[in-house]
Amino acid sequence: MKIKLDRIAKDTNLFLKKFIDKQNNSKLIPAMKYSLFPGGKKIRSKILIDMGSLLGIDYKTLISIGAAVECIHAYSLIHDDLPCMDNDKIRRGKPSTHIKFGESTAVLAGNSLLTMAFEILASPILKINEKIKINLIKKLSECSGHLGIAGGQYLDLSYEKKKISKNKIVEMEIKKTGKLFSFCCAVPAIIKKKNVKEVKFFENIGSDIGLLFQIADDLIDFKGSSKIAGKKTGKDQKKGKATLISLLGYMNAIKYCDRIILKINKNLKKYGSNSKNIKETLNYILHREK
Repeated sequence: MKIKLDRIAKDTNLFLKKFIDKQNNSKLIPAMKYSLFPGGKKIRSKILIDMGSLLGIDYKTLISIGAAVECIHAYSLIHDDLPCMDNDKIRRGKPSTHIKFGESTAVLAGNSLLTMAFEILASPILKINEKIKINLIKKLSECSGHLGIAGGQYLDLSYEKKKISKNKIVEMEIKKTGKLFSFCCAVPAIIKKKNVKEVKFFENIGSDIGLLFQIADDLIDFKGSSKIAGKKTGKDQKKGKATLISLLGYMNAIKYCDRIILKINKNLKKYGSNSKNIKETLNYILHREK
C-alpha cells in the first residue's frame, strides 16, 4: 500500500511542481508550495485512481485531476488551521502555513490554491472533452463551497460544545470531508459520460469513504500520538467538537466504521476482483496512525 501511495504522491507532486513553475512568479508561491509539498498521504488521489481503474480511465488523466483535488485539500487545511477556525499551529509535522507566513498570506495562498485547482481542470494539459471539463469544474465547485467543504466547516464550528444528533454529525462530516471524496469517486463516471443515476451511485460511495476517513481521523485525535500524526492530538475533546466518537464512544465508532466498509464493499461487489485496490485503501484509511 505504501509503495502505491508513494508513487501517486511522487507523480502528483511532480505534476504540481511543473504546473506552478510554468506560472508567472508571485510572492504567494512560496506559501502555496509550503502547504502543497511534500504534502500528505494523497488518499484522495488514491481513491480517484482506484475508482478510475474500475472504468478504465488513463492514469495520467487521473493524476492531473488528482492534482486539482490536492490543491483544494491544501487550501482547506490552510484555512482550517487559522486562529479564527481550529487554531492549529502544527500541520504535517511542521508549523502551519499561517505560523510560517502570517495569517493574511495564508488566507491568500489558500485562495490561490483553490482557484488553481480549477485552472488545472480547464488547462489543455487535461486532454478530455471540453464539456466533460465543464462538468468536472461544476462538480468540484459544488463540493468545495457552501454545499461542501466550506459549509461543513461552518457546521463543525457552530456545533462546538453543543449536543448534536447523530444524523446532523454525519451530515456535517459528509459535507466537510465526504464531498471531496464524493468528487473523486464521481470523476471516472463523469468522464465516461455515465447517466445521472450511475454518477450518483459513485458519489454516494465517495460520501461513505469520506465519512469513514473523518471518523478515522477523529479516532487518531482521540487516541493517537501527536508525534506520529504530525499534528496535535486530543483537540476535539478539549474544544467540545461534535464527533461520532463523542456521541457513540470509541469502540462503537470503530464498529460504525466497520459497517461503512461492509456497505461500500457490498456496493462494489459487482466489480469483483477489480475492486481489490479500493478494499485495500479502505482498510488503510481505518487503521492508519496519521
